[in-house]
Amino acid sequence: MSKKILIADDAAFMRMMVKDALVKGGYTDVHEAVDGADAVQKYDEISPDLVILDITMPNLDGLGALKEIRAKNSSANVIMCSAMGQESMVMEAVRSGAKDFIVKPFKPDRILKTVTAILGEP
Repeated sequence: MSKKILIADDAAFMRMMVKDALVKGGYTDVHEAVDGADAVQKYDEISPDLVILDITMPNLDGLGALKEIRAKNSSANVIMCSAMGQESMVMEAVRSGAKDFIVKPFKPDRILKTVTAILGEP
């Protein structure tokens, strides 16, 4: 059974880049959310195996979305994405239950390695 992944980023090109890397790596059930509030709603709808959250998003930022998702499912697999210089937010994300984080800009193979480490092979 294929693993469901939800990508939440307000930048369409980032969602596309991450999705391309995952699909090329064999993860084909990939969904997208445009901000943190959308991510929480989609999490409820599709129950993904993994969520990739950007930290800086409108409506509800990645940290807020992480906390809401972890409140619904304390074992949710969440990877945070952050720009350079957001180390304090990354540490808060890890304390709030994020499994890992990726600093932007990142190479597509980095995202694939991180996802595979958490979910196993597609």
